[in-house]
Amino acid sequence: MEIWLAANLQAHSFVAADYWQSNLVLVRQMLPQAEVYVYTEDSSQEILGFVGLDGDYIAGIFVDFSARSQGIGKKLLDFIKAAHTRLTLRVYQQNERAVQFYQREKFQIVEKSVDTETGVPELQMQWLAENVK
Repeated sequence: MEIWLAANLQAHSFVAADYWQSNLVLVRQMLPQAEVYVYTEDSSQEILGFVGLDGDYIAGIFVDFSARSQGIGKKLLDFIKAAHTRLTLRVYQQNERAVQFYQREKFQIVEKSVDTETGVPELQMQWLAENVK
């Protein structure tokens, strides 16, 4: 939960911090119901990142700040891509770093909307495996 909260606060400075803090309990309750994969450091088994899924929907990829830009997010994404033919997600439009990451990973923008809880513009993105039409 520390990684989740810190990543959201750092990546979404355009959303009030109390929004993330007020959702901490809810996310903690929902996390056990999600399909979650973690990335750990081999030597210490410290969790450096994780991805949460609900079917083909990526609820989020979160990487510890100290471990960013080391390919962990890509490894997590590649892992789940191997088990899916289609993945979708929502990302805040202002989170340019994440939008660029997903576009590099062949996600396409399929819808633009506004998150009703935060009032912030968001994008729905989709990835399809190459053999899927």
